Amino acid sequence: MLRLTEIKLPLDHAAEEIPAAICARLDLKPDDLVEFTVFRRGIDARKKSAIHFTYTLDVATNRDAELLARFSADARVVATPDTSYQFVVRNGGLPSGTPRPVVIGTGPCGILAALVLAQMGLRPLVLERGKAVRERTRDTWGFWRNGILDPESNVQFGEGGAGTFSDGKLYSQIKDPHHLGRKVLTEFVKAGAPDEILYVSKPHIGTFRLVKMVEHMRASIESLGGEFRFSSRVDDLLVEDGQVRGLTLGNGDQIRCDHVILAIGHSARDTFEMLHARGVYIEAKPFSIGCRIEHPQSLIDRARYGALAGHPLLGAADYKLVHHAGNGRSVYSFCMCPGGTVVAAASEPGRLVTNGMSQYSRDERNANSAIVVGITPEDYPGNPLAGIAFQRHWEERAFTLGGSNYAAPAQLLGDFLLGRASGAMGSVLPSYKPGVHLCDLASALPDFALVAMREAIPAFEKQIRGFNQRDAVLTAVETRTSSPIRIKRNDDDLQSLNTRGLFPAGEGAGYAGGILSAAVDGIKVAEAVARALGAASPLRPS
Repeated sequence: MLRLTEIKLPLDHAAEEIPAAICARLDLKPDDLVEFTVFRRGIDARKKSAIHFTYTLDVATNRDAELLARFSADARVVATPDTSYQFVVRNGGLPSGTPRPVVIGTGPCGILAALVLAQMGLRPLVLERGKAVRERTRDTWGFWRNGILDPESNVQFGEGGAGTFSDGKLYSQIKDPHHLGRKVLTEFVKAGAPDEILYVSKPHIGTFRLVKMVEHMRASIESLGGEFRFSSRVDDLLVEDGQVRGLTLGNGDQIRCDHVILAIGHSARDTFEMLHARGVYIEAKPFSIGCRIEHPQSLIDRARYGALAGHPLLGAADYKLVHHAGNGRSVYSFCMCPGGTVVAAASEPGRLVTNGMSQYSRDERNANSAIVVGITPEDYPGNPLAGIAFQRHWEERAFTLGGSNYAAPAQLLGDFLLGRASGAMGSVLPSYKPGVHLCDLASALPDFALVAMREAIPAFEKQIRGFNQRDAVLTAVETRTSSPIRIKRNDDDLQSLNTRGLFPAGEGAGYAGGILSAAVDGIKVAEAVARALGAASPLRPS
């Protein structure tokens, strides 16, 4: 087949215009076109007066070889690459006497790792400190309604991971030479995600659909011999002569194991502390801190799409912003949620954290995004866990400013820029539950972050007209943009630098950022475990 890129068509084009555009590009007669599929469809909104779709198409013709030769100098016409997933082992089974591999965590990294292990016949045991996804969803919504936090069942902990309560974004800029991202999207579609995630340029799912998908993937893993244990927090790691030999759970149970995938997410602070105490090599890494900002979604739509705002094929508009401030700090938007809500994402009593979430429809009144400032280990010197103490300090401060009841401290944007407390809401009503407390956010963030954000937000007005809206709402504090640590691993076998049999993976280990990249890393580590087990001869090189 041939892959054609940069096929441009109007938003309201008819279906027959796609094959016509293929024939025009290749100078083909219609009878020579056998079939085509849409590999990618993006929206080009750089000119608001001429917004259009840009397609990447996979095309079969009666003359593929001839056309490849004729268009050899045209980068827009190439052979379609093979994006099908190739297992590194197939039906390997566990070597005699070998304990089954263990996966800790059921976020996108852990669940894809478990799925691929199960598909290779390796029957993983999956441990999750939180509850199954439906119970966990009830606990989380209960927290949002009544402010009662369950430290083991919340936005951060439970089946599906933190991504379950997010926008469900499924795009990433990672290098992916083996097309593992395609494997992830294909498995998500099998589990109930809409087919469009396979071809739209910025796919997303939304919370309600993610819940059903997670359950379906669990059932698939169990049908292949995998086992799940919920409410099973790992409290200790048994290491003998630098090799993992077992785990101790919170209830005292011990599990014999030699191969452990550590997919614990970026908020398992007690587990980080345990690993550090056990001598597993950990280092501090950069992350970010800031606030959530809410605007009317209609404002963002108009700024991005002009007169076409509200067009049903465009949906709710998003944005991506960055500013390099005069004090040397980078300020950027993070986890932008069109038509979504700001959510309470705390996982520890007495500490307050915000995040963003959207449903698949993205039809809520407000757009929200984190506006965060980059920080480095130089900002929190000390041992490798000093970033956790830094996060906790600002989360405790936000909890107190909000009234010590999980209401979040908030401020109108105009007041934030002028450095004065807010006393009343304007036209933008905050979506955060259990509620917000208006105040001055000057003490909710480090001084360097305040300075950088007060410079950056007016600059963002140049890219998103209306971004500087005076009654837009800022809600503090956002601290969980990424893990504050990296659990370093070897490049070749993906095992911990100093603890054999331990495979750090995903966001919590510092090797991913978002659902898709975490899931891809889960597949990579599952393959590394299969190789370490010697389950079969490799079918694909690493």
